[in-house]
Amino acid sequence: MELKNKKWSHDEFYAMRKDVLTHWATGAEVDFDEAVRYHATIPAKKHFAKRLTKAKKAGETLTQPRAGVALIDEHINLLNYLAEEGEADLLPSTIDSYTRQNQYKEAQNGIEESLRAGRSLLNGFPAVNHGVAGVRRVVEAVKGPVQVRHGTPDARLLTEITLAGGFTAYEGGGISYNIPYAKSVSLEKTIFDWQYCDRLVGIYAEHGVEINREPFGPLTGTLVPPSVSHSVAIIEAILAAEQGVKNITLGYGQCGNLIQDVAAIKALEQLAEEYLAKHGYNDCLLTTVFHQWMGGFPQDEAKAFAVISWGAAAAALAKATKVIVKTPHEAFGIPTKEANAQGLKTTKQLISMLRDQPFPITQEVEAEINIIKAETRCILDKVFELGGGDFAAGTVRAFEAGILDVPFSPSKYNLNKILPARDNNGAVRLFNTGNLPFTQEIVDFHREKMAERAKFEGRSASFQMVIDDIYAISHGRLVGRPK
Repeated sequence: MELKNKKWSHDEFYAMRKDVLTHWATGAEVDFDEAVRYHATIPAKKHFAKRLTKAKKAGETLTQPRAGVALIDEHINLLNYLAEEGEADLLPSTIDSYTRQNQYKEAQNGIEESLRAGRSLLNGFPAVNHGVAGVRRVVEAVKGPVQVRHGTPDARLLTEITLAGGFTAYEGGGISYNIPYAKSVSLEKTIFDWQYCDRLVGIYAEHGVEINREPFGPLTGTLVPPSVSHSVAIIEAILAAEQGVKNITLGYGQCGNLIQDVAAIKALEQLAEEYLAKHGYNDCLLTTVFHQWMGGFPQDEAKAFAVISWGAAAAALAKATKVIVKTPHEAFGIPTKEANAQGLKTTKQLISMLRDQPFPITQEVEAEINIIKAETRCILDKVFELGGGDFAAGTVRAFEAGILDVPFSPSKYNLNKILPARDNNGAVRLFNTGNLPFTQEIVDFHREKMAERAKFEGRSASFQMVIDDIYAISHGRLVGRPK
């Protein structure tokens, strides 16, 4: 299999589709032409891409939780509770772990056990098992636009069933749903499988059905430097656009320093538009998503609300199109619906209060935008060069060489040479730049930032800083200072 960033022909797509739809019995329910007609009946208020477009034009920041349970009626009740009590603008269907690993028989067992128990024994919604008809029950009963959120390296059947079922937004990508999630799945396979997903979205677009696509921005969610996550996001946007995707949301996980977080969202949108246009994709509508803090949370609920509020403020001031909201139960596992609604309401209040307060693009913000852009360009241009002008082939080679490198990844296809740590002001920098293709000036910038912190703390710059920073927020600080 020679991996290329080249639009699949209809013949190539449909040849593979015959096999994909046989992976589980509900694949037989998919009828593309009928699905196109069904999408035409979905009202605009439930259409994800339309809601995002409206928000972007109005300068709104929309709220969206994570949520999903095993049984259809309970899933509907959960989402409607979050829409009504939590005032969520956008809704998710978070998929269960068995489905993410294509273990549909185990997911079916989970559904049956959940029915007997009278409560969900799965950590999400098993959409493949519920099939097109089951998904449509959700789409028709909930009070807002719904997106599929998951973490699946091979999401082809899940994409087919959920899109035929009427979901209008779909998360994931061949890099972002591999490197942070899987240990032994090759990038060649996941990028290829996700080309299928994106081509399906592209074929829907050819029939007038607009599906929003969102790569997973935070990656491992632990001290990921903006330029690393931006590079992956922009590559996945280019791969999606090549297959015909027209509506793309690119994401970023909160790092915690307000100047860096605002600059990161600005830089992401500007760079994505620049690179999409540069490579010939001029007809994509681009929006942004800000993920509230993805690392360790305090166990104390009041302290957890502070972390949520800081993420809400950063998203609002950065003018992200939407924000993925956390809950005060993050330290304990799957939240109750009440806790989920509390996180949403806290976030909505902060966004409402800050909506009319522009964040000034000061010299410090501008400098941060510039360093993020410079670093990201170094990575993207080297990936393109390694691929001989092809981002798909270049991505595989870049991970092999450590040109692309995600911190704390479980994947054996990730070099794991870079080590992030915070500078003295809490911005995420690199204690070790690994093999990232930075200029000497950028490498020196990171060294100076780490040396400045080390001097302030009266200790040598070392791996201990990395460890301290990983646990800092759960211990009540942003920077992991020595005791």
